[in-house]
Amino acid sequence: MENEVKLTKLASCAGCGAKVGAGTLCNLLEGFQTHYDERLLVGYDKSDDASVYQVSEELAIVQTTDFFPPIVDNPFMYGQIAATNALSDVYAMGGEPRLALNIMCIPEKMDKDTVQEILRGGYAKAYEAGAIITGGHTIHGAEPIYGLAVTGFVQPDKVWTNSGARAGDVLILTKPLGVGILTTAAKAELVEQALLEKLYVQMSTLNKYAHDVLVHYSVHACTDVTGFALLGHSLEMAQGSGVTVHIR
Repeated sequence: MENEVKLTKLASCAGCGAKVGAGTLCNLLEGFQTHYDERLLVGYDKSDDASVYQVSEELAIVQTTDFFPPIVDNPFMYGQIAATNALSDVYAMGGEPRLALNIMCIPEKMDKDTVQEILRGGYAKAYEAGAIITGGHTIHGAEPIYGLAVTGFVQPDKVWTNSGARAGDVLILTKPLGVGILTTAAKAELVEQALLEKLYVQMSTLNKYAHDVLVHYSVHACTDVTGFALLGHSLEMAQGSGVTVHIR
């Protein structure tokens, strides 16, 4: 689908490049008090991918939200990538997505067809994940934004966190690195179309398939490598686990 107005031209930052920096975020949250609840298994104190709240001995709820400006011009693909990004946070906790809500900001220059294609992309990925989009919230704004608030389920004793790494663990990457660098280069038309197509497929591939393999093994720690890149997310894992990460 070709658009008269390119989505990436409507946004000052692309994708996770719009995220607030990890250091800035820590300063913003410093000293912020929250209520204690023994059923809250994972909060934001370890900079994890999602929160986990225990409902019963057999069930815990995983909650997360993720949204960002366009990283591609194709609206359907943008919807797929944004939804994949949000759903991946649940998989990173060892959970399975079940419910989702749309989060969307629509600028005046975006027409109805573009909006619907973005939503269709999100619905397609939610359906693939086995989750149901049950509604959401939409506002008008200067730049397009799309994402999901996702609720998933996990057994309380099967929760993965980013702070359980142990000395001697091996770090396994389930996808190639370099997406942020290449998508930034693509905005300057420095990336060949064939490589871009591979990039789009990777960004819209759910982490469901890696999750479904890993649940059969003893996973000490897990995280979704996105906006803070390998070094940033490795640092969070190292600090939360009290270990040092060696990357060759």
